[in-house]
Amino acid sequence: MNQHLFLFGGGPPFTLQHAKKFINLLKSTNPISILCVGKTGWQQYMPMYTQTLKDLGAASFEYLPLPSPSLEKIKNSLHNSAGIIICGGNTTLYRDYIVDTPISQILLNCYESGIPIAGFSAGALIFPETCIISAKDNPKGEFEPKKGLGLLKNLLLAVHFSEWKDETHLLHAVNKLGEQQNYGIDENTGIYFRNGKMHTIEGKGVYTVKNKQLLKIH
Repeated sequence: MNQHLFLFGGGPPFTLQHAKKFINLLKSTNPISILCVGKTGWQQYMPMYTQTLKDLGAASFEYLPLPSPSLEKIKNSLHNSAGIIICGGNTTLYRDYIVDTPISQILLNCYESGIPIAGFSAGALIFPETCIISAKDNPKGEFEPKKGLGLLKNLLLAVHFSEWKDETHLLHAVNKLGEQQNYGIDENTGIYFRNGKMHTIEGKGVYTVKNKQLLKIH
């Protein structure tokens, strides 16, 4: 069974070719599940995630604003999903609500079963084994490496890369955690991973650190 992840460096919408790929990978005609932090007004952001997919034929979506739904509802919804989207926002909250709860194992099971999963910004940052939170992305103003979902192994990820001028963040992460596979993804840019390996890039810019040098690869 092939596994599929879509990582976006900013907020929605999907980049067009990756949206088409996501639609083609949907496991069934069941709803696409959307995990988001249920802050006030969350509903107004959902069309930004869904409209491109609707234009390409996606018919139904199920919204799971955390932490409101019961674990049983989340489990049933995700296991029966055609695909899964994890929204962007406060990375620490997404990590706390998903990685540090039983939802993490549910997502791992879904991923291993071949359900395509897309993450935007914070939603993408929690995919690797280690979630590196930028000093620009937390109230402490400090670099924070924390446990991630582990859907991607030996990979460090930074988002809003050029927009946040976060070269120092990625360089520091590689220096501290080892020169493993690493990517800085700009906004309006996505990377599709197939079976844990980078397969396609679409959008503005993707960077990586090699031999302590920052290189643009797209």
